[in-house]
Amino acid sequence: SWEGELEREGLTPRHIEEGRNVPMYRTNVPNASSGVFRGTLVISMRPYHPSKVERVSEITSRYPGAHGAPLHVGTADSLLDKFGIEAGRIGQPDYGDCVSVREGEVLMFWACGVTPQTAVAEAKLDLCITHSPGCMLVTDLLVDEIR
Repeated sequence: SWEGELEREGLTPRHIEEGRNVPMYRTNVPNASSGVFRGTLVISMRPYHPSKVERVSEITSRYPGAHGAPLHVGTADSLLDKFGIEAGRIGQPDYGDCVSVREGEVLMFWACGVTPQTAVAEAKLDLCITHSPGCMLVTDLLVDEIR
């Protein structure tokens, strides 16, 4: 989605720099339910220096069909009240890989495509075909068409 545009702007996400999968965290924020589907919001994290936050937000907000604008920007200590994530969990993502956070960086969080998997898991369906965390659905839509 927008990660390629971030790279072209010199704002390469840390997980790409480190050759890892983006870190993703289950929150305590409930999804809107629909029939048997419920689950909780999953968010992905990318650390950035505060001077880069505005530009990263501008770029990602152009893609409401692919994560969109960040849901939250702050320190690890700011996550408990909003998402139910304790600061110590930042180094232990529920999905994906841990990435380094450098001195002075803030954490940026986006809605994650793994969120529907929490709804599917709670629905206890006999069969469902979905994607693996960090490996998005293949579609015939071009990146520009999801803006």
